[in-house]
Amino acid sequence: MRTSIATVSLSGSLTEKLTAAARAGFDGVEIFENDLLASPLTPEEIRARTADLGLTIDLYQPMRDIEAVPEDAFARNLRRARHKFQLMRRLGADTVLVCSSVSPLTVDDDALAAEQLRQLSELAQDFGIRVAYEALAWGRQVSTYDHAWRIVEAADHPALGTCLDSFHILARGSDPRGIEDIPGDKIFFLQLADAPLMAMDVLQWSRHYRCFPGQGGFDIAGLLGHVLRAGYEGPLSLEVFNDVFRQAEAGPTAVDARRSLLVLQEATGPVLPKANGPVPPEAPALATPPAPVVPTGVAFAELVTPDVAPVAALLGALGFTRAARHRSKPVDLWQQGEARVLVNTGPAARRAGTALAAIGLESPDPAAAARRAEALLAPVLPRRRALEDAPLDAVAAPDGTELFFCATDRPELPSWTGDFQPTEHRPDARSVTRIDHLALTQPWHQFDEAALFHRSVLGLSAQQSVDVADPYGLHRSRAVTNADGSVRIALSVGPAPTDDGARAQHIALATDDVAGAARRFRESGGRLLPMPANYYDDLAARFEFTDGELETYRELGILYDRDPDGEFRHCYTQTVGRVFFELVQRDGGYRGYGAQNAPVRLAAQHAVRPGR
Repeated sequence: MRTSIATVSLSGSLTEKLTAAARAGFDGVEIFENDLLASPLTPEEIRARTADLGLTIDLYQPMRDIEAVPEDAFARNLRRARHKFQLMRRLGADTVLVCSSVSPLTVDDDALAAEQLRQLSELAQDFGIRVAYEALAWGRQVSTYDHAWRIVEAADHPALGTCLDSFHILARGSDPRGIEDIPGDKIFFLQLADAPLMAMDVLQWSRHYRCFPGQGGFDIAGLLGHVLRAGYEGPLSLEVFNDVFRQAEAGPTAVDARRSLLVLQEATGPVLPKANGPVPPEAPALATPPAPVVPTGVAFAELVTPDVAPVAALLGALGFTRAARHRSKPVDLWQQGEARVLVNTGPAARRAGTALAAIGLESPDPAAAARRAEALLAPVLPRRRALEDAPLDAVAAPDGTELFFCATDRPELPSWTGDFQPTEHRPDARSVTRIDHLALTQPWHQFDEAALFHRSVLGLSAQQSVDVADPYGLHRSRAVTNADGSVRIALSVGPAPTDDGARAQHIALATDDVAGAARRFRESGGRLLPMPANYYDDLAARFEFTDGELETYRELGILYDRDPDGEFRHCYTQTVGRVFFELVQRDGGYRGYGAQNAPVRLAAQHAVRPGR
């Protein structure tokens, strides 16, 4: 289907917004009036600019407080509308959005509202313009889509139809099944927005917390199915008011927006027949990207560093050995059990400092995984490689982390491990068995984008978002996993905007004996993150432990959590550059990440930061 986006959904000048929308692959835009008023371009120049970019202007919006008002007020409204219709002719827009009135002059009289909307539509028709009437969730008299439709139906004018907005419908808890009773040719426009489920004033909710489909808690795919079964043939358009999006760079936001519409069409699936009739033969085709290829494990985590000594010391203390070196690049493979860490000292390391730069994901079909990623607008990364190097497809996550699709040591496919020459050291499993999870702190404006990316592009399932207290604010965290937990990525965003240098990442390593692993690490010269005594006093009050167990935790800085399914014990190394490691022991069916302990860990990390 054709896709469109309201300019209010993006940051920057109108020209910047149009350019971002076009580059992301949108077919059209909704021009938000404030963007036009603030633009130095004339309507004719804006029309030419959109045409040059391959965009259509699908909607001009909004026209407010029109209907069900006294006669003198309506006369003024018609005068205002005439000027707007003349402007729209210059702009090349043929549909205007009219919101249900919030004016105190509006009266509860559907017949009057219908008559005045009919007169407005008669005037619009003279200019070749259609009127799309939308129910605002906070409208003074009209606040539901079915009420708006009854007024449109009563007005009975060919230039008057309705605009459906997913936020206004779902935020009020309206049943979207009734949409199928509206004739498709009278649904003039469809605006889509998701939102997190929140208990707050609906106007503030709408103005600040909307997000793209798939990033909130609404069933947007279900609503879209009803709209398509009604026979709607117009564009899928995004109208998202969001404080973060309005500050973030327009280009990546537009890509995220269009990805959300591709995923939405995939989630909606084939348009099924109405309960009372067949699907119209002209039902629009929905986007069908290649099927998800869910990763089955973590092949490696790659660190870049300008100074290999502290990283090598840390890995050595954790029990890793330098098992191999890349035949043509300054990259070492450190291994312990099935846990592999690449250490890259190439040119990128000098720019980034010590950082987690890439993740290798085991894939049942790496080529298919790459095709899906590309179809969902993930940036495909060029890779410098020698002729004999294994071909590896890689894409960039929103935070810049490189994701490689791997087939490790599988005879039917080339393995990246073949690019490495073994050293005299051989991996000798001591404590760590594999990589349990990776924790990636996101740029402050990309948290929702990252969650949608990892769900849609990688096919991972998202867990509930949680807020974690930090001494300087709140961290928001959301984990994405595959079904058996062999791939776990915890995404988080800090309490305030920070530069990239302040965004720590970490690698969690699985062990069957966290106390033994912690002792060996410390005995090998490693430094564990110390935890405050008050934490252990509280732990003693909350849980019963065997003799000496709590004292061991206190000595080694081990944190503890328990849920109905199992237990979780974990401890942390001190940070090198922007990276630290976590040793974790899962017992039973525990599937969490010790979120209850995160405030203690964050406070402890703040306490040992340089300069404190």
